[in-house]
Amino acid sequence: MDVPGHRLLPSQPPVPAEILDGFRHAAVAIVSDNMNRLHGTRLLRPYHRGARLIGTAVTVKTRGGDNITLHKAFELLRPGDVLVVDGGGDLGQALVGEIMMSKARAIGVAGFVIDGAIRDVAAFAAADFPCFARGVTHRGPYKSGPGEINVPVAIDGMVVMPGDVVLGDEDGVVCFDRAVAGELLALVRRQEAREAEALKAISEGRADGYVGLRQEAAR
Repeated sequence: MDVPGHRLLPSQPPVPAEILDGFRHAAVAIVSDNMNRLHGTRLLRPYHRGARLIGTAVTVKTRGGDNITLHKAFELLRPGDVLVVDGGGDLGQALVGEIMMSKARAIGVAGFVIDGAIRDVAAFAAADFPCFARGVTHRGPYKSGPGEINVPVAIDGMVVMPGDVVLGDEDGVVCFDRAVAGELLALVRRQEAREAEALKAISEGRADGYVGLRQEAAR
């Protein structure tokens, strides 16, 4: 169906492995810096022990506290996908918990990004399955809809398009169009090199590297 509010669209092709490999160890903070600090989550926090998140966005837009559309999205999820859910930031009911996390792990899903609440946080921590969410409640979800799959969504102010690259670490989550991956990665590598030199200078008691980094950041 293609009526707004009921769209259930096919997923975009997976992000190519070479793009994912390029960003697999990139810090979210550095990627954010090179996207002019305009993109990325602010209030979502990780509920796992530290595993990094990277994969292809499969998006869901749902009424706050209702997860029926998430269950429908599981029929589309592939290994390496990231389930990105616009739940409107509602914290009244949990959208996912241990059972849905376990099912996602069995499929090979890369992780969850939930602009809403989750529950069973101890299970997420024990499994180390990447999960970023706005908050926690023990209260379970409704299952009456409506909702949409693979449409543009807003996650804590960050617009995510189906098929975007999603990257998360302890500092939060960013996403970007795969079409800009090459240019963005070059900028990230430059900053990584500058910061490595600055840290080296500090450890050696020199100020020149740090001053150079500040001058570069001010441009």
